[in-house]
Amino acid sequence: MPELGRPAPDFDLPDVNGRRWRRDDFASAPGLLVMFICNHCPFVVHIRDELARFARDYQARGLAIVGVNSNDWTQYPADSPEHMKAEAERAGYVFPYLIDESQAVATAYDAACTPDFFLYDGERTLYYRGQFDGARPGQPVAVTGQDLRAACDALLAGQPFERPQRPSLGCNIKWKVGADRNG
Repeated sequence: MPELGRPAPDFDLPDVNGRRWRRDDFASAPGLLVMFICNHCPFVVHIRDELARFARDYQARGLAIVGVNSNDWTQYPADSPEHMKAEAERAGYVFPYLIDESQAVATAYDAACTPDFFLYDGERTLYYRGQFDGARPGQPVAVTGQDLRAACDALLAGQPFERPQRPSLGCNIKWKVGADRNG
C-alpha cells in the first residue's frame, strides 16, 4: 500500500458524458476521494447502493469524489464507457465516473483492485487508503461504509484518523495484455 502522506497524482480523464476532469478541478474541496471501481466486479456490485448513498452524503458535506474505471473493456465489455454511463444512471452515482482507458491513472495511484479507495486531505496528501467496510459478497455483514465513513468524518473534522487502515478487497484491475504498469 502507498505510504500515507504521499501526494495525489494528477489526472486528466473524461467522464461518461465526455467532460474532462483533472485533480485540480477539486482544489477548493477539503478532501478528495478517488475510487477505483467498475461495473462487473461482484465486490463493487455488492456495495453499489451504499456507495451511491455514501457519495450523496459526503458530497453534500463538501468532499470531492470521483470514480475511476481502469479495466480493459476490450476483454471485459461490461466495463465499456457505454455500460459505465448506464451503470452510473442505474446506481444513482452523483460523482464523475471517469474512464482511464490507458490505465495510467490506476498505475500512478498504485490501484490494485475494485473497489480501491484513496482519500486525500485538503493539501492532496494521502490520508486514508483502505476498505469501504468489512462487508463481502456472500457474507452476513451489512454494507455500511463504516470504515470509509469514519475516515471521511475525521478528515472533515480536521482530526487525525487513528483507526487501522485495512486494505480493500475485491477483483484485480483488469490490466491490458502486455501493459507496462511501471511507467
